[in-house]
Amino acid sequence: MALATNLGYPRIGRDRELKRATEAYWAGKLSREDLLAEASRLRLEQWRRQHSAGIDHVPSNAFSLYDHVLDMAALVGAVPPRYRWSGEEVELDTYFAMARGAQGKRLDAPAMEMTKWFDTNYHNIVPELGPDQRFRVASPKPLDELAEAAAAGIATRPVLLGPVSFLLLAKPTEPGFEPLRLLEPLTETVAEVVRRLAEAGAEWIQIDEPCLVQDRSPEETAALGRAYGPLADAAGTARLLVQTYFGEVGPAWEALLDLPVAGIGLDLVRGSGQAELLERRPLPADKVLSAGVVDGRNVWINDLEASLAKLERIADRIGGERLLVAPSCSLIHVPIEAARETELDPELRGWLAFADEKLAEVAILARGLAGGRESIADELAANRARLASRAESDRTRDRGVRERRAALDPAAAGRSRPFDERRTAQRERLHLPPLPTTVIGSFPQTAEVRSRRREYLRGDVDREAYEEFLRAEIGNAIRLQEEIGIDVVVHGEFERNDMVEYFGERLQGYAFTRHGWVQSYGSRYVKPPLLFGDIRRVRPITVEWWEYAQSCTDRPVKGMLTGPVTMLQWSFVRDDQPRSETCLQLALAVGDEVKDLETAGAPVIQVDEPALREGLPLRRAEWDAYLEWAIAAFRVATSGVEPATQIHTHMCYSEFNDIIEHIAAMDADVLLIENARSDAELLEVFREFEYDRDIGPGVYDIHSPRIPSVEEMTVRIRASAEVIPLERLWVNPDCGLKTRRYEEVVPALENLVAAAAAIREEEGATV
Repeated sequence: MALATNLGYPRIGRDRELKRATEAYWAGKLSREDLLAEASRLRLEQWRRQHSAGIDHVPSNAFSLYDHVLDMAALVGAVPPRYRWSGEEVELDTYFAMARGAQGKRLDAPAMEMTKWFDTNYHNIVPELGPDQRFRVASPKPLDELAEAAAAGIATRPVLLGPVSFLLLAKPTEPGFEPLRLLEPLTETVAEVVRRLAEAGAEWIQIDEPCLVQDRSPEETAALGRAYGPLADAAGTARLLVQTYFGEVGPAWEALLDLPVAGIGLDLVRGSGQAELLERRPLPADKVLSAGVVDGRNVWINDLEASLAKLERIADRIGGERLLVAPSCSLIHVPIEAARETELDPELRGWLAFADEKLAEVAILARGLAGGRESIADELAANRARLASRAESDRTRDRGVRERRAALDPAAAGRSRPFDERRTAQRERLHLPPLPTTVIGSFPQTAEVRSRRREYLRGDVDREAYEEFLRAEIGNAIRLQEEIGIDVVVHGEFERNDMVEYFGERLQGYAFTRHGWVQSYGSRYVKPPLLFGDIRRVRPITVEWWEYAQSCTDRPVKGMLTGPVTMLQWSFVRDDQPRSETCLQLALAVGDEVKDLETAGAPVIQVDEPALREGLPLRRAEWDAYLEWAIAAFRVATSGVEPATQIHTHMCYSEFNDIIEHIAAMDADVLLIENARSDAELLEVFREFEYDRDIGPGVYDIHSPRIPSVEEMTVRIRASAEVIPLERLWVNPDCGLKTRRYEEVVPALENLVAAAAAIREEEGATV
C-alpha cells in the first residue's frame, strides 16, 4: 500500500518559540543548555504532530537553529579559516559566527554570504570551499536527532543535503576553482554519516539533490554516479531516497534511474509534467517513487480528486505499493496551521491549507490510493465544495481592475525622457555631493516601536496617540540622519510591520493572518499576506507620512514603496490566473502611489524590487518570458513621473551578470544593491557591461551585528570605483536597518559617511 511521507516541517514553533530562544541566546539572556533544550522540545512536538497526522515517514535532521545548508557545512567541517575553528566538533558559537559574523576580543570575522534558496523567499548560507578544504564528520546532529525521536517512540527518516547539490551551491574561495572537484572527499565524509545513521537504526535516509532541477552540464549530472555508489555501499540495509523539488529534473532523470538507490522523489506540482518521465523510461522494479502532489510552497487547498487521479495513473504503471505520497517540497515555506486563523472570514479560511492541513491532505491521498475513492468519499465531497466556493466567489474579481488592465499596453510603458536628460534635471533639483550617501529605507524596529504597535492593534492606545508616537520616531530618525550626515534621508518606516504586509493591508484583494509566520532566514520570520483577488488601491498609502518627514528637514526625503514583483513574490499568490496578470495589477496600484508621491513633492521615490531575481525560473529557457512581464511591471509602476523626479530601486542577493541587460531595461535612475557580504563579486559584471545609470553597491552588511570600520568601507568604495565611475557611485548599506539595534546602526552609519568623505577628499571631489 502507498505510504504517506513528508520532506520537512516548519522549524519555528507554533508561537515562534525558536526565534525567541535564539535571540535570547545571542543577547546572553539564555544559556546554551536552555537553548538546546528548547530546540529539543520543539523537535519532539513537531515529530508528534506529523506522526499524529498519519505520516508514515517522518523526517529528522530537517530542524535547524539557523539554516539547513549551514548545518551541512558544519556537519562536514566546511568552516572557513577566519572563524578559527578548532577542527573538532563545530561548537554553537562557531556555527552562529558563520551565520551572523562575530565581533569581539576572541574573534572579529564577517558572516558568510547569504542567498535565496533557489526561487523561494528562504535564505541559505553559501558554503565557501577551496582546493585546500578537508572534510570530516564535525557534528553529531543527524545521529542525535535520530536517537532523540526514537526515544520518543517515533521512527524517522533522516534528511541530508546531497553532496552534489552542496558543492554546486558553494562559492569558490579562489578564482577558477570548481567546488565539484571536492566530490570524492566530500562523498567519503557523507558516506561515513550515512553509515552511522544506518547502524543507528535508520531504515530510510533522504538525500536532497534540488540542484538537479536547474540547467546542469553533463559533467555535473554525471557526478551523481560518482557520489551515490559509495553512499549506497555505506547505507548497507538502509534505503536511500534521492529527493528533488522546485521543478523538473529533465535530462537528470536518466542518471537518477541508474543510481543504486531505493527511491527517487519528484515534485509533481512545480514539475507537473514529470509523471510523463515514467512513460519515457519506467522506474526500475527495485525503486519506489516519492510523488510530491501537495503544493509545499503555497497555501491553497489541494484539488484532491485531481491529485488522486494523477497518483492512480502512476500506480497503474508502477504499482501502488511502490508509491510514497508526499508534499512537493519541505513545508518550511508555509505557516503551520490554518485552523488557528479564526479571525479570517470562514469562507476564505476554507480555501487555505498550511503545513498541518497539507499533511492531512497527504494522508487522505495515501488512504484513497490504498483503499479506493470510496474510502475517502466524505473528504472528497468536502474538498469539492471548498474548491467550488473559491471558483464561484465574487470577492476574487473586480470588473474595474480587469478593464483597466485590459486597456494597458505594458510594452509601451517608459519614462518620457532619456536618462542623460533626467540626470541633468535631477542634479539641478537635488544638489547632492559626489558619492551621495543614503540608506535603503527602514530604521530599527525597537522593542518600543513593536510594543506601541501591539497596543494600538489591541485598542489600548487610540489612533491619535499612536500616530503622534510615530511622528516622534520619524522626527528622531530624520535628526539622527542629519547629525550623521546622510545626504538623502528616509523617514524610517516605523508605521510599517513589513514591507509587503503594510501595503497589502491597504490594497483590495489581500487578506492577512495572525499566526501565518514563515522563516526567511535565521530568526527573521515574515508573515506573507494572502493575495486572493484582484488588486485595487483604494486611497494613498504613504503620502501623509512622507509629507510629515519632509517637513522635518531641508534634505531630500525618499518616498519608499515596495515594487510589484516583490509584492507578488513575497505573498502567497492566487493560483487561479497567471502570475503575470496579478503582477501587472500590482504595478498599476504601485504606479498610482508613485504619482501621488510626486504630486505631493517627493523629489526621490524608491521602488524596491529585492525579489526580482529570485522570481527567475530555474530553467534558463523560461527566463525571457518571466523577465518580459517582470520588467514591464516595474516600468508600468514608475513611468508616470517627470524627468526631475529621481527613481531608485533596491535589490539584494542578486547575481546580476546573467540578467544585467534586463536590470538596465528597468530604467531606474539609481540602483542600490547588496554587495558587502559578497566581497565585491557582484561588481565583476560591471567590468564587462557598461551600466550607464547611477549605482550604490552596499558597503555595510546589515544582516550581521558586526560594525564595519571606516577602513573596511573605504576599501569597498574603492573597489566599486575601479569598475564604476566615481560620479555615478552612491554609498549605502546593503539593505534596510529594521532588524538591527541603534547601538550597531549609529556607529556603522557614521563610519559609512566618514568613508564617503575620505574618498571624496582623496579624489578632490567637490559639490
